[in-house]
Amino acid sequence: MKISPISYYLGFLFIIPFFGISQETRIHILDKINNEPVAFANVAFSCVNNNTIIAGCVSDENGLVIANIPQKSIIRLSYIGFQDYVDTISPGEDLTIYLKSISYNVDEVVVTGQYSESTQDKSIYKVTVLNSREIEQRAAVNIKELLSTELNIRTSHDNALGSTISMQGLGGEHIKFLIDGVPVIGREAGNIDLDQLNLQNIDHVEIINGPMSVVYGSNALAGVINIITKSPDRLLLSSNLDTYYESVGVYNINAGASATVKRNSFSITGGRNFFEGFQAPETTWAQRWKPKEQWNATADYKYGWDNASIKFGASWFNQELRDNGLLMPPYYETRFDKYFFTQRIVLRSDFKYEFSKKSRVNATASFSNYHKIKNTYLNDLTILEKNIVPGQQDTTRFQDIMFRADYSFGDENSKLKYQTGIDLNKENGFGKRIKDGSQEIGDYALFASLNYTPFLLLNIQPGVRFIYNTKFAAPIIYSLNIKYDITEHFAIRGSIASGFRAPSLKELYLEFVDVNHDIRGNENLKAETSVSTNLVANYISSTNRAYEWGLELNLFNNNIKDNIQLIPQSDNSLLYSYVNINRFLTRGLELNFNNNIYPWLTVKFGFTVTGQKIEYSGLTSNNFEFYPGFNTTANYNIKKYDINLSVYYKYNGEYPQLYFTELGEAPEIRFMKAYNTLDINIGKWCWKRRINFQLGGKNLFNNTNIDVLGGQLGGIHTGGGSSVPVNWGRTFFIRLQFRFNK
Repeated sequence: MKISPISYYLGFLFIIPFFGISQETRIHILDKINNEPVAFANVAFSCVNNNTIIAGCVSDENGLVIANIPQKSIIRLSYIGFQDYVDTISPGEDLTIYLKSISYNVDEVVVTGQYSESTQDKSIYKVTVLNSREIEQRAAVNIKELLSTELNIRTSHDNALGSTISMQGLGGEHIKFLIDGVPVIGREAGNIDLDQLNLQNIDHVEIINGPMSVVYGSNALAGVINIITKSPDRLLLSSNLDTYYESVGVYNINAGASATVKRNSFSITGGRNFFEGFQAPETTWAQRWKPKEQWNATADYKYGWDNASIKFGASWFNQELRDNGLLMPPYYETRFDKYFFTQRIVLRSDFKYEFSKKSRVNATASFSNYHKIKNTYLNDLTILEKNIVPGQQDTTRFQDIMFRADYSFGDENSKLKYQTGIDLNKENGFGKRIKDGSQEIGDYALFASLNYTPFLLLNIQPGVRFIYNTKFAAPIIYSLNIKYDITEHFAIRGSIASGFRAPSLKELYLEFVDVNHDIRGNENLKAETSVSTNLVANYISSTNRAYEWGLELNLFNNNIKDNIQLIPQSDNSLLYSYVNINRFLTRGLELNFNNNIYPWLTVKFGFTVTGQKIEYSGLTSNNFEFYPGFNTTANYNIKKYDINLSVYYKYNGEYPQLYFTELGEAPEIRFMKAYNTLDINIGKWCWKRRINFQLGGKNLFNNTNIDVLGGQLGGIHTGGGSSVPVNWGRTFFIRLQFRFNK
């Protein structure tokens, strides 16, 4: 039978749509600097109209992606160490994409204190970013380990309260800790135990030095540390398993998974961290580093529209810490053991809506519950029986309800931008250590700032915060930040800002008495106020695409009025109370020098000098006591074999501790001796970057207890010793990670 030409034509029109669907789309992903292929980059395709993910894949060893997409789509590429790439692509289209490397983090996207997501070099604040690659290279298991090698941050350990830090010479009570913008509660003596903040499911950490009270309110006099978790919608499908062993007796295992189905995204993580305790050789049987077991879990759900998203999340943390006492005479068969149980639960929701590219609203609501129980047992080792000791049990619970919402207008090209918002916080404390069994304090604020660019190189941002505190009269808090780009590669940032910190419920109402402590709160405390100035000069070279270097100088000065100190009240060394002193001042400089020989070597050097000074009523003002610090970080990458060698060295100079021996007496100065730390590790990725094997050594100079010169330290938890514990000695670790991404 003869087929007419019209039939051929109609059949051809009918086949065309199916031909288009089956056409291959080939994408070649290259490094923009050296034109080498980028292997194992994550690629996602989503609908242009509703942003629903329709496909996902990973580039092969040659940086090639072959996909079949049914319609014009949005393509998103992501890979550690490179800027994210977003574009549109049509079925059958061949595309070569050049990814731009991130150097010195200047191109990192940051959110802390910003109107909207912004690159680090565009931020008016000095923001330090520890990205996922640095977290991986550091092989840290918690925030304390991650921050311990950072310049101008000193970490310390308390046998009862865990690990704490100071920043720019100011203690942890002046540092705001956030997880995705939600404050971390459960401070002990003003500090957050950093050992309780693990790095499971963490994308990166953002650090802002200097007062951020206008944006974040109380506890932000020294700065903000914001821990950013991984978004559940970052990949179509992902799963991971992380196992870690350290020779001191650390056994950790953590796992997680996430998935995206159209507009819906889910993620869940969980893990167990165990430490069997440690005591230096030839010392008493009781362990100075207490054994503990930690369990953690998180779950997130996110739903996205074209211009909006809503996210719900929950996290749970549980820790058991054991303080086994000394064997008691005459037969040395019994001892008093203390068990500390800590639980932290956080429920949160986030909502984002964009009216346009310049106009947006963000809102976060959270409920946080912190519960700590102390049980004391008489342990009879002859019959392996433990009995509760009457009157030695204690439980405290703190709850925090937070709601924060802001509206911002403007984008990177806007000459005038602004932000305004509300920040509502209410904290409740319960327990027999709290006066009358329960207390509460509310902090409600309005904040606003204006960002003005009179001409291309100058950026000015004034800000103000109005606070109503239910217990303290709060002043109007202000800030003024200026950024001046002298050239494309040389920028200067300057700021002056005030701060406010209301005393915590523990500082006001705590009554904690046992055989080792007698701590009394002080209802007559005043709120702390501060004025701080910072000047930062930053230069990044542009001599060669494969080699860059950068230099940064930071000068700072912090002046805190009515600073709250824990001071002995009499000859009884156990009786302490919180007291306001006239002023506490810190000042200093920080110098960083960065080198990057792309893509195989990164070397960073840093030097800092920080001074502290106390002014106390009726006493002659002492001089500033300065202490130095130095650090070096080196990362060597053998790209051919995907092997990375990392070295972290830090010198902690002789540290002055301004210590009050009695109320009304001048503070004494004791000096904690200088010490060095060194960590080295090597990592190797295998099987298309699905398996990562790491091994190395930590604290290779074997620091345990650092001597304090000038007499017995005698602090509230030191027990009158003449040394301070900083680490549990030299250890070696091995880590094995499994990852599957689509």
